[in-house]
Amino acid sequence: MTSTPQRPEDENLGIGSNLLYGLQHVLTMYGGIVAVPLIVGQAAGLSPADIGLLIAASLFVGGAATLLQTLGLPFFGCQLPLVQGVSFASVATIVAIVAIVGANGGEGGLPVVFGAVIGAALIGLLITPVFSKITKFFPPLVTGIVITTIGLTLMPVAARWAMGGNSAAADFGSMGNIGLAAFTLATVLLLSKVGSATISRLSILLAMVIGTLVALAFGMADFSRVGEGPVLAFPAPLHFGMPVFEVAAIVSMLIVVMVILVETSADILAVGDIIDTKVDSKRLGNGLRADMIASMVAPLFGSFTQSAFAQNVGLVAVTGVKSRYVVATGGLILVTLGLLPIMGRVVAAVPTSVLGGAGIVLFGTVAASGIRTLAKVDYRNNMNLVIVATSVGFGMIPIAMPSFYHHFPAWFETIFHSGISSAAIMAILLNLLFNHFTAGNSDQQSVFVAGTERSLRYRDIAALHEGDHFIGGKLYDAQGNEVPLQDEEEAHGKTQTRRQAALADH
Repeated sequence: MTSTPQRPEDENLGIGSNLLYGLQHVLTMYGGIVAVPLIVGQAAGLSPADIGLLIAASLFVGGAATLLQTLGLPFFGCQLPLVQGVSFASVATIVAIVAIVGANGGEGGLPVVFGAVIGAALIGLLITPVFSKITKFFPPLVTGIVITTIGLTLMPVAARWAMGGNSAAADFGSMGNIGLAAFTLATVLLLSKVGSATISRLSILLAMVIGTLVALAFGMADFSRVGEGPVLAFPAPLHFGMPVFEVAAIVSMLIVVMVILVETSADILAVGDIIDTKVDSKRLGNGLRADMIASMVAPLFGSFTQSAFAQNVGLVAVTGVKSRYVVATGGLILVTLGLLPIMGRVVAAVPTSVLGGAGIVLFGTVAASGIRTLAKVDYRNNMNLVIVATSVGFGMIPIAMPSFYHHFPAWFETIFHSGISSAAIMAILLNLLFNHFTAGNSDQQSVFVAGTERSLRYRDIAALHEGDHFIGGKLYDAQGNEVPLQDEEEAHGKTQTRRQAALADH
């Protein structure tokens, strides 16, 4: 009788290694997981103590979701080394819902947010069995637009943080605040450049610590209230009130949930490929259901939508540590941190300007990830460039002019006041219109499609110096004779040789 070979992810490295590598996973994603409750808490006008509770809840739920995903239960959890946490994708939509509820004279924006997350996650849970059939409506063209818009819509938050956070404060926008943000940003860049691989990965977190220490030295940080409240406490369910379910808010959040399902699917497949293990449709479905059930439960404790953290997938690739028990240990560390609300109050006391400096890189990284996805899209002989341009532009309207939708019906404003929702809806509709329902498409190229790529290549410039020139992708010498080439590297070499010879003659 032959035994079933052990899967790579089932290797248990022992308590010591699990703790060490698990802590590394936590440190890699800690800055990202605490940024979301910080942004939402400030947007909702919460006190530092309540923001601390939001942070503690996000850590606790993220840890529990990580344990569910890595260890698994029947029908839930892909049993892969994936770290779960509150998703960045939902931030702008959450802030938009809070802003709309406040602008319309309502109170308690967070209960509406929690209701939207629960309702959207429930729909996401119900559609996971057929999700593979609708992923064609969320190609890289659409997800790239959405992720880019997420990063762009968060940049005003980073700028406001860099100025001090509170526009009513006397020092808002002062050179002291902006200087502290600039110092933090410079520290992130310096650590990324000169540090080791580990320091580079932790550059944002370390820069926040260094920036806070500098702020303390100049009297710009106040940690006097950190000790107010319990050191150890279980996250109080429904601390911010019962969830309120509004259809428009749920629709707006559902778009985010669809993007999260696509992202998590990509992360599950990516980590499976990295550790060389089999990922079938059943395993993928179990992972997506774990995401959605965690997102449904999270609002009850004061957290938001949950998803896999892509940077931790990268960490698995870098370290080569494939064990899911390592990541599960990281989940236990997150749960422990979530039971320490004092940790949340420490983070909430970090000077806002420090957060602003780190936020420029953190939020910019999100936008850059979207741009990287869009770079893989084919723009030849189609209208994809127009789709990207229109969708991103549409998503920027509520960011550039927040009052744009004030005279629209409340339900419409709730959906489209979020730049993410606006960009996603436009991208989905235009993708359907131009790439799926092709009947009626013009056979004449648009000027946008026919436009050439605006990029300079070394070979083109080098050839100009020698009288060589390119026509139709072929290289000709000064006499008009074609120079045979195998590839661009050979073209580069030949033009280099010609140039060096010409320089020697002079």
